[in-house]
Amino acid sequence: MATTSAGILLYRIDPDGTVSALVAHMGGPFWARKDEGAWSIPKGEFDPSQEAAWDAAAREFREELGVAPPDVPYVELGTFAYSSGAKTVTVFCGDGTGFLTSDADRAALVFGEFEMEWPPRSGRRQCFPEVDRVEWMPLADARRRVVAGQRPALDALGGLLG
Repeated sequence: MATTSAGILLYRIDPDGTVSALVAHMGGPFWARKDEGAWSIPKGEFDPSQEAAWDAAAREFREELGVAPPDVPYVELGTFAYSSGAKTVTVFCGDGTGFLTSDADRAALVFGEFEMEWPPRSGRRQCFPEVDRVEWMPLADARRRVVAGQRPALDALGGLLG
């Protein structure tokens, strides 16, 4: 059975007309030295019988980034299936112009944490941030750097904004 996730994809139109997206670099030791394919839309798992997709997306945004999503109108971009079939993600987008615009804004974020055994088979449990940084990046850059299963959401955003 596929894992169900929901997330928020914020965008802004830069002064030169470029569309940029806010994406997060995944935290933890596995992703520490990776860039391409190591970024994600802020999102997380939920049980659709217990929680609405929008509520889960907003909750996960707060948990991962430590701040509430901006109070702007959101549009559901759609539900996208990863090629493995193991996961679907419902993505909501909103205009994040003015949100987390400075290095200081982003440096002040307090990221959520997860616990895992590290090093593997050591019996030791350690805490790591769910994400270790966020950046605004042009859609073309974000598309190259996010996990493959989320690229269709970036394509849908590009199509929506024309």
